[in-house]
Amino acid sequence: MFATQEDLFPAEPASYAPNPERVRRKLDAVLHELRRADAMPWDRKTRAFHQLVFPQMTNALPADEASQYRLEFQALIERLS
Repeated sequence: MFATQEDLFPAEPASYAPNPERVRRKLDAVLHELRRADAMPWDRKTRAFHQLVFPQMTNALPADEASQYRLEFQALIERLS
């Protein structure tokens, strides 16, 4: 009737595999915001967040696709700086 320690702590932790389609939608939303902007749309903190997280998110995609996302992101950041 009571849970044992083995029940509470499984031998192998659950793994997290991001959904590539969901990742693409989020990356595309960020790029869309930058493409339509005439000036940097983010404050310093938000920009730092995206510059850290965006490249990490691309790691869920195939290498060539991830590279294209990172290149476009960097080009847009430079254009708006």
